[in-house]
Amino acid sequence: MTAEADDLPVSEATTEPNAGTERASGDLWVFGYGSLMWRPGFPFVERRHAHLHGYHRALCVFSHVHRGTRERPGLVLGLDRGGRCHGVAFRVPAREADATLQYLREREQVTAVYIERRLPVKLADGRRIEAIAYVVDRRHEQYAGRLAHDELMRLIRQGVGISGANPDYVRSTHAHLLEMGVVDPILERIVRELG
Repeated sequence: MTAEADDLPVSEATTEPNAGTERASGDLWVFGYGSLMWRPGFPFVERRHAHLHGYHRALCVFSHVHRGTRERPGLVLGLDRGGRCHGVAFRVPAREADATLQYLREREQVTAVYIERRLPVKLADGRRIEAIAYVVDRRHEQYAGRLAHDELMRLIRQGVGISGANPDYVRSTHAHLLEMGVVDPILERIVRELG
């Protein structure tokens, strides 16, 4: 999430909750897997380590806004299909839910490369909740897919956007994952090579 990344169309947002989730209170859960983990930007009353099945964190989005430009794109994280992602779930009080969704859509949907979903997430304490998550749209022109390592490094080194330098984004995400006890070999190698 992530990912302060570059975004998603409200028209594609899935906003109806599924059965068997913690929505009775009207509180909203948000799943973060990138910059949302360390810079959520919205008020919350609970923060938990969480697992999302069926998606994995990947540097698979060309950033044209937050960490790059169209002329010199950077590379940011997206939730891509397959696998499992360890991230953070934030519980937002019901009174802040609408404002938080508006904020997230402005932040994540700048260029419509993400699709807003409500997905089942398991919290570290065993609870199962439904959370808003931003999944990469593989049909979007900014979907980078799986790139060779040299190309990853080139894009990350060159990327600078309205939210700052691309290397700082990667370093911050890597550092936060380490604090959580999560090892991401790809990010670890990139950070080591960035120096």
